Amino acid sequence: MSKNKKSIFKILIVLMALFLAACQEESADSSKISGEHLKKIERFTGEESKAIPSVYTTQKALSLTFNGMGDSETMEKLLDELDKYHIKATFFLPGMRVAEEPEIAKEIIARGHEIENNTLNQLDMSNFSYDQIYKEIKLSNDIIQKETGVSPRYVRTKTGDYKEDVRLATAQLGMDAVVSYNINPKDWKMKDAKSIASYVERYIARGSIINLNTNLNPEVITAIPFIAKAVSDMGYKLIPLEDLIANGKERKPLAQIPGHDAASVDFKNKNPKYKLIYNLDTTSPKIALTFDDWGSEKTVNQILAILKKESVKATFFLRAKGVEDNPNLARAIVEEGHDVANHTYTHPVLTQITPEKLQKEVVTAHMVITEAIQQQPVMFFRPPTGEIDEQSAKNVAATGYSDIIMYDVTVLDWDKKNSATDIVNGLLKKTHNGSIILLHMLDDIHTIEALPLAIKKLKDKGYKFVLVSDLIKSK
Repeated sequence: MSKNKKSIFKILIVLMALFLAACQEESADSSKISGEHLKKIERFTGEESKAIPSVYTTQKALSLTFNGMGDSETMEKLLDELDKYHIKATFFLPGMRVAEEPEIAKEIIARGHEIENNTLNQLDMSNFSYDQIYKEIKLSNDIIQKETGVSPRYVRTKTGDYKEDVRLATAQLGMDAVVSYNINPKDWKMKDAKSIASYVERYIARGSIINLNTNLNPEVITAIPFIAKAVSDMGYKLIPLEDLIANGKERKPLAQIPGHDAASVDFKNKNPKYKLIYNLDTTSPKIALTFDDWGSEKTVNQILAILKKESVKATFFLRAKGVEDNPNLARAIVEEGHDVANHTYTHPVLTQITPEKLQKEVVTAHMVITEAIQQQPVMFFRPPTGEIDEQSAKNVAATGYSDIIMYDVTVLDWDKKNSATDIVNGLLKKTHNGSIILLHMLDDIHTIEALPLAIKKLKDKGYKFVLVSDLIKSK
């Protein structure tokens, strides 16, 4: 008998065993043996399961996950490579492949990895009926449990995409969640190992779920050392999905967070009061350090590490579109003891947009930041590029942001042409008691290089760094 025929025969045996087991469970009532286990499954009317593309956490960890199950030689090489770099991963296995070669699934478990459900056949289920979806997931669960003793808690479709019926069927089967991913280097496009790893490195973030395939591109195996190094260089760890989720936090819906409605569109108030705050007129040597915009995980982490080492608290004015893409990083800023505030959603020049768009920018940013950090941000606003006029200021204030925080110290650090030395010298020359300093958290500029020396020299001159909120309170 050929290997292919043996595999088909084995699958039929497994499915028959599952069929007979179901019949035996129902043997107490002969009326049920007529095929209740084959009846059409009605659409579940209860609450759908969770959907997890990433995990809400500030822990410096992420998960490496794999789809499919390659041949024994490929899987052995992959498992050896993971062992070499002390990585524990999560494998989403198709039930049919587990039935064909159960020893591979058992070896994955023996090596300390997690296995989950990749559906029975890894088919496109977008046009499947509810009954078909349910059985694709259930039969895969049954096979995995029978062959390995493991009951999967999570399911992932072939592409990671899913419709509502997948979440409903997952819930009906008592499973925890439908899992997708937020880092997908698309290795199936036959990219080389360094390209795969470079993509992963670019998007490394707290709580991320990386998606790779075991059976499409052998370069995935060669990419493991590069991925391991990139994660380690960031100071992060790769942990199994179940651990990442267990260490994560539940995100409250926006409507349940106090202060979510502290900003709103309002054109009825024609003359709202506002304050443009450039600095504090004081003889006290207090100064406030602020950062604008948004950056990559790597850049912002470096800024946070410097501030922590120097025991400096700062105020971050966040471009909320970036926050929306990486809410965990915004929350991490807050947990480090810094203040976060509003810098619009997409960073438009306020004097060049309509009042309607302006207020929408401010309010959307408020909601995005609030949901990301799970609390109301400090009610400070800073206009992108520093451009603001009286009418724009009134439109901002009408939304609920009456304190518009400007600055009196800027060294144009956003311009790559300005070196770290230029930045440090500019800060030392311009800063005085009560100053509000503007810097940026953008990638590929010299701010990070300049920051430690600038803080040290300003401290040497007797200045004390405080939050903008504390600076204003001392007025």
